[in-house]
Amino acid sequence: MGTVVSIELADDLPTPRLQALIDSTCAWLHEVDARFSTYSDDSEVCRFRRGALTLEDCSADLRLVLDRCADLWRDTGGYFDAYAGGPLDPSGYVKGWSVEVASQRLADAGSTRHHIGAGGDLRMRGSGPGGRPWRVGVRHPWEADKLAWVLSVTDGAVATSGTYERGTHVWNPVAGKPASGLRSVTVVGPDLAVADAYATAALAMGEPGLTWLAERVAEGYESAAVTDDGRAFTSPGLPIASDSE
Repeated sequence: MGTVVSIELADDLPTPRLQALIDSTCAWLHEVDARFSTYSDDSEVCRFRRGALTLEDCSADLRLVLDRCADLWRDTGGYFDAYAGGPLDPSGYVKGWSVEVASQRLADAGSTRHHIGAGGDLRMRGSGPGGRPWRVGVRHPWEADKLAWVLSVTDGAVATSGTYERGTHVWNPVAGKPASGLRSVTVVGPDLAVADAYATAALAMGEPGLTWLAERVAEGYESAAVTDDGRAFTSPGLPIASDSE
């Protein structure tokens, strides 16, 4: 998935059990990487997009991802587009989705307190070490050694999309040009796959994305954003950590 994944389990379980949970999570993420890689010719995604695999022959996971990407394309007015770069590339949804599924699999297996991080995508469940909420630092979009915000999350997801590390890698598919106007977008909500897609879509929109993000609060998604000229915006319910947390 082009990033390092970190897993932290805060459950009071025997060490062998914790190791087994981590091993199964890593196995799932490697499976997703192999199936959805756009760089491996024999991946399911690559076989499907060159016509070697029909939709009916695709796995249930790939069909689900394609359906969700189509829904998000509609819900974002075309700003989240798995075809923005030309050939199908659902990576903008798959990373968040795979971590969300990994968290649910951990919960089903008995882990009620954990943190999974994949680049700018994080999923927290339950309380962190010491019974406190998990603390999430959102990187300052110009100064890599500083934080713009510190969030406090017990059950939820945090996704950040920005132009400060990989430049203009986010494309505005509606305007047909690289995204501009916003330098960093962070979305906090109940589902990491959706939060990740919303952060990407808002970044693609540019400054109009600020208004669009404000409307997502009704869906349970809070946000924070920094414009290219350094202005910062947060939604009213953004879970900013207090000094006591």
